[in-house]
Amino acid sequence: MRLNKIKWTYLFLTTLLIIGLTACVGKLPANNQQNNSDPSKRDSSLTFFDVTLEQADEVGRPVWRVKAKQAQYTKEKEIGEALSPYGELYQDGQIVYQVKAEKADITQDGKQLFLKGKILATDPKNGVVLQGNELEWRPNEDLLIVRNKINGTHKQLQATAQEAKVKTREQRMDFSGGVVANSLDPQMQMRTEHLIWQIKEEKLIGDCPMQFDRYKNNQITDRGRGDSAEVNLKTKIATVNKNSQIDLLDPPVQIVSQSMNWNMNTETVKTNSPIRIFQRVDKLTVTANQGEMRIPQKTAYLRGNVNAVGQRRQTLNSQKLTWYLDRKLVEAQGNVVYKQVDPALTFNGDTAVGNLETENIVVRGGNSGDRVVTEIIPEEPRARN
Repeated sequence: MRLNKIKWTYLFLTTLLIIGLTACVGKLPANNQQNNSDPSKRDSSLTFFDVTLEQADEVGRPVWRVKAKQAQYTKEKEIGEALSPYGELYQDGQIVYQVKAEKADITQDGKQLFLKGKILATDPKNGVVLQGNELEWRPNEDLLIVRNKINGTHKQLQATAQEAKVKTREQRMDFSGGVVANSLDPQMQMRTEHLIWQIKEEKLIGDCPMQFDRYKNNQITDRGRGDSAEVNLKTKIATVNKNSQIDLLDPPVQIVSQSMNWNMNTETVKTNSPIRIFQRVDKLTVTANQGEMRIPQKTAYLRGNVNAVGQRRQTLNSQKLTWYLDRKLVEAQGNVVYKQVDPALTFNGDTAVGNLETENIVVRGGNSGDRVVTEIIPEEPRARN
């Protein structure tokens, strides 16, 4: 049976006319043919060939159009299984997505279109491709939903999830459920439960806990996490918020703060919030009011209430500190106080330079002529037996 176009509004009436006039003969499944003698067991199904299904809005503009080489119609399900369906989804009379599949179950109620099967949906404007096993199009809500093992690809991003919701006018996509997103430039993987992709602005926004892996030459170089984050794919800057943490492999340090800007181009981590840097090998910890880590130079710049603590409880306090991690050298400025436990010593001055790990620190009084104050605390005499 061949039919070029089926209008949803008149589909049922047309079917009755076809049956009554026998203008074309529809195929009935074999089991139905066997039960023709029993009217109660008949299935009112017909098979159409070269079918076009379409729906228009109140002003006559198309909201979807689906073509299939073969489609089965039943009174209960309206259109059922369709072979090789190809569809076009419209918003404001313009194509927003092209859909195709090898086989799909099609359902519609005049306001929504449902496809079930191996779905491939493509945005012809920005090149986004979504693959999944269920598709739902709600044109009145400007909402396309692809569900059940989503795989999305684009020149900037590849993502897997359980569901993707697309707002076509906003060019916004929400991935949810076990989201794993890989950006190509910068080369980074993000893992979370909900990720917003603002396609036009080239931004990724995570509003729940997220983990990052940063790659160089397909090798992990840095890891990060935070309760929320925003990644600008254009500027290659990630802003990690709330309990943010970045672990660098070279130099081997952990950086913790409430909010950090992670620049992938310059490979710097910067924050204006209280910061803690922990050097894992030497077990040296530095805290400050704000700081910056320049990864290629392996240098950290700390400002405001700087406190450096070594593994033998030696401490260096100052207002500014430059930490050259590869040289194991620190340079401190402003209200410097150096203390060590064994032997118990305290040095006060204007500047200090040295190796905190080996407790080899030189404290100076500065250009003002201030003298370095050295305090030696003698051990308490041991009690005689």
